[in-house]
Formats: sequence, structure tokens, C-alpha cells
Amino acid sequence: MSSERPRGLLLVVSSPSGAGKTTLCNRLRAEFPKIGFSVSYTTRKPRPGETDGVEYHFVSRERFQEMAAADEFAEYAMVHGNMYGTAARQVSDALAEGRDLLFDIDFQGGRQLRNRFPNEVVLVFILPPSLRELERRLRRRATDADDVIAQRLKVARSELAHYPEYDYLIVNDALDTAYDALRAVYVAALHRQQRQAAVAQTLIEGQEELPW
Repeated sequence: MSSERPRGLLLVVSSPSGAGKTTLCNRLRAEFPKIGFSVSYTTRKPRPGETDGVEYHFVSRERFQEMAAADEFAEYAMVHGNMYGTAARQVSDALAEGRDLLFDIDFQGGRQLRNRFPNEVVLVFILPPSLRELERRLRRRATDADDVIAQRLKVARSELAHYPEYDYLIVNDALDTAYDALRAVYVAALHRQQRQAAVAQTLIEGQEELPW
């Protein structure tokens, strides 16, 4: 029997800005504290209440470009005029140690992670119930000017066109219902055959316990 530890799971959650993915991700982390959160690097300025190293690692554009040139990112992309990226070391260490990671990133990053780690990535796209409701949520957030909101709605349409790249689509109409769906996806993914095969093989071979 192979004694190799099951690799971690990479759960990618994407959505147009304002559709609620951050709230849903926070609830998942609260219920499953063992799932790590991938803290991205970004060139955008911190918003009120954000702390460097908690929501994001805030770096200059020059530093970000240096990291990209040195192949230090597992994925990176330009989003709303700013760069965002995930440290490759963070991902490789988590996978090797059997730890799960949660990603709050867009379709570009999700695509890159899927291409790089096809057997470990699960992609979930959070849909707003309507574009009118999406606009209402953006205005209620009261963090962006009218022209920024208009641009975000325009970008949302193009982001929605990438839904076929995702494994699961969840409409965030009622928050509790949407969370139940996201939770179900994560729990089911933990029990995929390739993740639990070592347990089954241990039983077949009459071993008393797993080798890790």
C-alpha cells in the first residue's frame, strides 16, 4: 500500500464584485477552521479596516512585477486595474502537507490553478440573482463612486460569460441557502475517491491504522 498522504484540496470561489463571495467564504472558514485561506498579494491600496497580511499582502507594482518575473506566483492576474497573485510556495506546501486552501479569486486565477493543479482544484462560481440586485448591493456597500460601480457592472457581464469553466454555480439569492450549497460542495469534495482511496486500501490490506 502507498503511504503517501492525500494531497490538499484547492477550493476556488469566484464571483462578480458584490455577489457575496467574501461573506460566503468567511462563513465557510468559520465553520471549518482547518481550511486555510490563501492571502493574495495585490497592488491595490488597502480599504478601511483592512490589514496587511490578513485580507491581502499589499505590495507596490514594482515588487509585484519582480515576484512575477521570478515565477513566485501560482497564479496572478490584472483585476479592475490592479494586480493580484497567489504565492506558489504557499500552494505547494499546503498540497504536500495535505492541507486545504480556500481562494477568493477571479476566473483568470482559477483557470491558472486548474491548469497547474488539475486534480486538486474545485471551482465554484457565485452568481447574483440579477444584475439589478448586483447594482443594489454595490451601492449599499458605499465604497465606490458611481463611475466605479458602472465599470464593475460592465466587468461583471464579461466575468459571467466564464461560467462554463466552473464545476459548480451557486446563486446567492438567500445567503443561508447559498452557504448550504457551498458547504455541500466542500464536504463532498473532501470525500472524492482519490482523496479517500488510501483509507479503503488500508481496510482491504487489514492494516490497523493509516501510516500518517
